[in-house]
Amino acid sequence: MSRSGAELALLLLGGYRSLVDGAIAELSARGHHGVRPVHDFAMRAIAAGADNASELGRRLSVSKQAAAKTIAVLFERGYVERGPDPDDGRRKRITVTALGWEVMREGEAIFDELRQAWQHRLGAREFAEFEARLAALVGDATVRPESAGWVAHELDEG
Repeated sequence: MSRSGAELALLLLGGYRSLVDGAIAELSARGHHGVRPVHDFAMRAIAAGADNASELGRRLSVSKQAAAKTIAVLFERGYVERGPDPDDGRRKRITVTALGWEVMREGEAIFDELRQAWQHRLGAREFAEFEARLAALVGDATVRPESAGWVAHELDEG
């Protein structure tokens, strides 16, 4: 059966959603309720140097206000903290807490478990072929959520 390009995109999106929904459910079962992909993206961006709402907004391609709301949620849950900037005493820096790092590590482990489940369903050889073909289609570069502007990535017009 041949699928349209739109159906392929939706199928790939469905695979993403299946993995993410599974990870969210498992994180919740492990006591980390309400963690969403944006929280992980934000914590990784903060760990990579986006230590204020303006910079986090740029990295996630959202408004400063949206970034500030995400920071507030992360702060409330104990995943990030505000502390003095060693270079500017007037400024507060946002950093990821030990609990935030724990959530990110648990999330990574859960995604590994979900990958293993998919591999079990398809078989080791078939799954390795699936991953190799998908990598051949999308290339070597993975999406780096902590990279500036990854959401609104624009193609060069030259």
